[in-house]
Amino acid sequence: MDFLRPASWEEALAAKAEHPTAVPIAGGTDVMVEINFDHRRPDVLLDLNRIGELQEWETGQDTVRLGASVPYTRIMDNLRGELPGLALAAHTVGSPQIRNRGSVGGNLGAASPAGDAHPALLAAGARVEAESVRGTRMIPVEEFYTGVKRNALAPDELIRAVHIDKADGPQQFSKVGTRNAMVIAVCAFGLALHPASRTVRTGIGSAAPTPIRARVAEDFLNAALEEGGFWDNGRIIPPAVARQFADLVSASASPIDDVRGSASYRRHALGVMARRTLGWTWDEYRGDERNIRCA
Repeated sequence: MDFLRPASWEEALAAKAEHPTAVPIAGGTDVMVEINFDHRRPDVLLDLNRIGELQEWETGQDTVRLGASVPYTRIMDNLRGELPGLALAAHTVGSPQIRNRGSVGGNLGAASPAGDAHPALLAAGARVEAESVRGTRMIPVEEFYTGVKRNALAPDELIRAVHIDKADGPQQFSKVGTRNAMVIAVCAFGLALHPASRTVRTGIGSAAPTPIRARVAEDFLNAALEEGGFWDNGRIIPPAVARQFADLVSASASPIDDVRGSASYRRHALGVMARRTLGWTWDEYRGDERNIRCA
């Protein structure tokens, strides 16, 4: 196994172009586990740890540009206000040691349907900045996942950053596991309210071959909120609407039976999480609206 250690981003792109099968490694929380258990034996490892820009982020007026190697701990500590859904998801990732090393870029590269960052990225409407010696392209996150542990990167491309709009409304993340901590998700759900566009976005993890959005559920809830004037009047969402939304989220999934849980349990859990996160986010939105009116 060859081990490459580029000192700059340009060197990394050149190395990836020369060795298209090279496996990038930064935190190593996925790759090293696979190597240690002999589930993977790449010919070339491409170590990105010397490239400092990948561990930095930039906060613009409307968007956060998150370097591919920014660890979850830094998201939790520094970006909770701008990216609340992702910060909540980061709290559920492994142990403190894993959160100190693991990153959103690594989660995206692995493209596991159970990756904790994916539902929050889908709900927030993230975009993946992929680059090669041929140039740069921005990939909407819902188009990034192409199959089980497969993504839209070309063989010579690397993830440089993730662009995420700063939250303009409440966001939530919920996860079910076989124990309370250090666990792979049985299923997970992310929800983000976007009052500026009067839309709701969702993200589902570990309940389909890829992370997905519950688009039919989103369309239903968007229409119900608009028709009822809820964005303006701030009224409580009727239980019947919340139940229908939860049922549509459950129906959007296509889970399997495995050692962590059954397909029927995953569908049931997604419905519960969808109903709860809708209640939490809407209560927060209503509180914000009341505070604005009273100010």
